[in-house]
Amino acid sequence: MDLTLNGSRISVEVRPGEKLLELLRDALGVTTVKDGCAPEGSCGACTVLVDGKAVVSCAQPAERASGRDVVTQEGLSTELRDQWADCFVASGASQCGFCSPGIVMKGEALLARNPSPTRDEIARALAGNLCRCTGYVKIVDAVELVAAVRRGAPLPELDRSGRVGSRTARYQGRELALGEKPYVNDLRPAGLLHGALRFSDHPRARVLALDTAKALAHPGVVAVLTAADVPGERRQGLITRDWPQLVAEGEVTAYVGDVLAVVAAESRVAAREAAALVEVEYEVLEPVTDPFAALAEGAPRVHEDRDNLLSTSIVRRGDVNRALAAAAHVITETFRTQFIEHAFLEPESALAEPAGEGVHVYSQGQGVWEDRRQIASFLGLPEERVRVTQVANGGACGAKEDLNVQCHAALIARRTGRPALLTLSRAESLRFHPKRHPLTMEYTVGCDEEGRLLGIRARIVGDTGAYASVGDKVLERAAGHACGPYRFPAVDVEARAVYTNNPPCGAMRGFGVNQVAFAIEGMMDRLAERVGIDGWEMRWRNALEVGDAFGTGQVLGPGVGIKACLEAVRDAYRSARFAGIGCGVKNTGIGNGLLELGRAILRPEADGSVTLFHSWTEMGQGANTVLQQIACEELGLTTDRVRVVVDTERELDTGQTTASRATVLGGRAVQEAARQLREKLDGQRLEDLAGQEFYGEVVVDWTNKPGEDVPNPVTHFAYGWAAQVVILDEEGRVAKVIAAHDVGRAINPTLLEGQIEGAIHMGLGFALTEEYVVEGGVPTTTTLKSLGIVPPTTMPEVECILVEVPQPEGPYGAKGVGEIGLVPTAAAVAGALHAFDGRWRTRLPMRDSAAAAALLPRRRTVEARG
Repeated sequence: MDLTLNGSRISVEVRPGEKLLELLRDALGVTTVKDGCAPEGSCGACTVLVDGKAVVSCAQPAERASGRDVVTQEGLSTELRDQWADCFVASGASQCGFCSPGIVMKGEALLARNPSPTRDEIARALAGNLCRCTGYVKIVDAVELVAAVRRGAPLPELDRSGRVGSRTARYQGRELALGEKPYVNDLRPAGLLHGALRFSDHPRARVLALDTAKALAHPGVVAVLTAADVPGERRQGLITRDWPQLVAEGEVTAYVGDVLAVVAAESRVAAREAAALVEVEYEVLEPVTDPFAALAEGAPRVHEDRDNLLSTSIVRRGDVNRALAAAAHVITETFRTQFIEHAFLEPESALAEPAGEGVHVYSQGQGVWEDRRQIASFLGLPEERVRVTQVANGGACGAKEDLNVQCHAALIARRTGRPALLTLSRAESLRFHPKRHPLTMEYTVGCDEEGRLLGIRARIVGDTGAYASVGDKVLERAAGHACGPYRFPAVDVEARAVYTNNPPCGAMRGFGVNQVAFAIEGMMDRLAERVGIDGWEMRWRNALEVGDAFGTGQVLGPGVGIKACLEAVRDAYRSARFAGIGCGVKNTGIGNGLLELGRAILRPEADGSVTLFHSWTEMGQGANTVLQQIACEELGLTTDRVRVVVDTERELDTGQTTASRATVLGGRAVQEAARQLREKLDGQRLEDLAGQEFYGEVVVDWTNKPGEDVPNPVTHFAYGWAAQVVILDEEGRVAKVIAAHDVGRAINPTLLEGQIEGAIHMGLGFALTEEYVVEGGVPTTTTLKSLGIVPPTTMPEVECILVEVPQPEGPYGAKGVGEIGLVPTAAAVAGALHAFDGRWRTRLPMRDSAAAAALLPRRRTVEARG
């Protein structure tokens, strides 16, 4: 058929059933159009213009473009592209950036028909576009700014100063906005093979036989690989090696995301068709889907070689029985939270290429050195023969800590001698990767007549699903944070992680702290009512200060900002008719006795610039930008003179990008590298030192595991603190969220605001609308649309208050903020709902409310689907 693409008339062949997105990306090589959910049509990342109208190309049959005018980012004029890029960067509208190109095209269509839209009109126009990072606030800002520029306002002047405390432009922000920064699935080396996976049909079943004959005979198929083709160790894992990358004949599957076979073919379509042809004979077994049933005597084992109890974490100090017996008020309540899907916009993807006697993998993972370790083990290779290059990813929030498809792509490359790209569909992604743990939390808390807390007993059970992932650490973190940011003389907390045949649960933004915050904050509200004081006063009387013991027994040093956060929201809370308040604390750094490192290298170049090598994954949180800013600040450079690289060619292994620690550990390492460079300069120019590398390292080896019998335990080297207020309108809908966060030092306020706004969007979903539903071990929420994510049309106003109580361990006093943004949100919502209707709620999501109904109204048909 003929069509016009970006002003050029072309003739193309279209296969039956082909979507416009496939035609653009696979046949025509237009990779600025992103595939986030094909063929669902719910995320909008693939939006293009067809005859001037915004169209979701993954849901649009390619044949409908016959004779029509199709415009992608490349078809916009240079002037328009500059407007969108600069306004997105100035506003902070891109974080991971995967959604940005589709939003730009949707915005372009809007402004063509409405040059002066209101903020509500912008939000309504973006109803079919999902962003998991920003909370939409800064996206609406950006579209509003473009509209102003087109009415005659000047383009915003971008800050390239690189100074700490400035609103320095996001590193590669223009490329993100315009879709020019490649993600893994955009890479297309010569001779490329495409991979696809055959998943288990049952959560628990013995695999009796695999028949790959039909798959091998399918046109275009090059190889079908099974467990028998793995040369190394099939079972991998971040902590516990219990997760087989391929399940073998005779073994029992643990969940429906288990991989049975890998297909390599000349096209993605052929690979996926062939994967469906792999025949499997099973002995179907009854799945274990309830963690309490899994703990019962005689329960079937999820893994034949180990018990269903993965771990028990205990925090005890003081005499809780005596404390509760002496309390004037004692309350016992049980709280429950749900499975939550991360819903990052970029599905799992890996590219592997043969490299001499080894392999070179391009990974979107959250820790490329950890990827290297596991890939090498899987392939039976020494680590030095595996190179992993970090490709900035399109969102993760914890889900990309575990291996996803890196091993499978690497196996294809090793077995075929050709490059291999393996990318999951959205439905496969939902089925495959770990989720947020659902927790059951029984709390008993007592206080005196004035509301001062005396003792706490908590029993927590977490469904860690089919594999360990980091489930033991999530429940350890839940136990350590079970007391919240409050002073308790007596503590008795026990948290257990339990295997089931449900999808695995692992790291997700907040890492177990969000769940226990919902519980402890709910107890604070109930006790406040008993005492006869408001929620703010109850929290103020018990808030931790310097010299107090944290829940784990750690005596806190400088940097405790919870009271400063409470002061920042007091008047807003007390002046609103229907308001709830929630506080939060979240560790910076993994801590709990683990060795932690920050490492960086600065290398001057011949042109007077500097290359910064570091170890942290950029996934939208701004790690590249913040570390670039610190280098600029220390060396007196502007951002155009500092380039950023993350690659295992240099040994900078610091583990996973997790625990809100990249700014602190990475920043201090950059400072140390810069100090050495400055000493060597001694009046010389940077170019005089071209090629020399200056190494900075920070070591944290002095934390303790919770419950460890030491005189003065230190479970974490730093903490972030927060207080949030949720205000409802007269009809019980969320009208505004006020978030005061102690960030230590605001290195980049634009990035910080974006992190908090996006976290609140995620927190509102956690509180009111989102749930990943699993029945009998089988997920029933199989689309983005079914997850209950809050759309831009109903996102309430968010006010960010950046509190700065310096943390001595952080660069310039900075603390981590990536996770704490949604720790207090659900509790604050619950308090607001109680103020409105008088009901205490104990289970998430709280869909039995006007607030939930307002946030997730019945979806209208997306006009752009045609």
